[in-house]
Amino acid sequence: MSTPEFENPILVIQDENQPARHWTLNTDNVVMGRGDECDITLNDRQVSRQHIRIYRQDSQYHIEDLSSKNGTWVNGVQLKGSRPLRDGDEIHVALSVKVRFIGSDATSPMLSNPPPFMSGRLRLEPEARRVFVMDKELDPPLSLPQYRLLEMLYVNSGRICTRDSVIETVWPEANGEGVSEQAIDALVRRLRDRLGELDNNFNFIVTVRGHGFRLDNPPIKTE
Repeated sequence: MSTPEFENPILVIQDENQPARHWTLNTDNVVMGRGDECDITLNDRQVSRQHIRIYRQDSQYHIEDLSSKNGTWVNGVQLKGSRPLRDGDEIHVALSVKVRFIGSDATSPMLSNPPPFMSGRLRLEPEARRVFVMDKELDPPLSLPQYRLLEMLYVNSGRICTRDSVIETVWPEANGEGVSEQAIDALVRRLRDRLGELDNNFNFIVTVRGHGFRLDNPPIKTE
């Protein structure tokens, strides 16, 4: 008999409408959503009534998107269907609720601290939607579309994000329709201008022709 990979994992739920919650997975099936019938209720209008399901199959937990309207992202990649969960996975439910999956015998991290691979010249505090460049805060804050784009690039730092993924993340209600190439380019240009207010000598957002965009976020050099 194989040993289960997780015995009692924990979900750390960060919702803008209430303090962080910790939920111990002591059952094989948990449904999260806006509906009162869900095991974990997320009080946010962007969340579907039944949005995601976390379930145990054999020795591992999996996550499934329940055909939600505004989507689910795991480590910055949109979830299609289901996939296994690993210790430390970061789940965004409709980009409005963050859930961290913590395996057994692990210490729950503070969600306000970005993972080490995200540390660099540019830094985000997702709960407050604050943006820092070289520890200087961007003020006034980014618009919601600008922030959604930057957060997607940030959690996928160094990897290419396609134009289709930009549409799905920034304009989820559009369902891929009515968003032109020009609208995407204009949004990228405005975001570059905003970041340039704090560092106009460095281009954080790189256009990869024929593919999409990626974030270049090098570490801060220390003497």
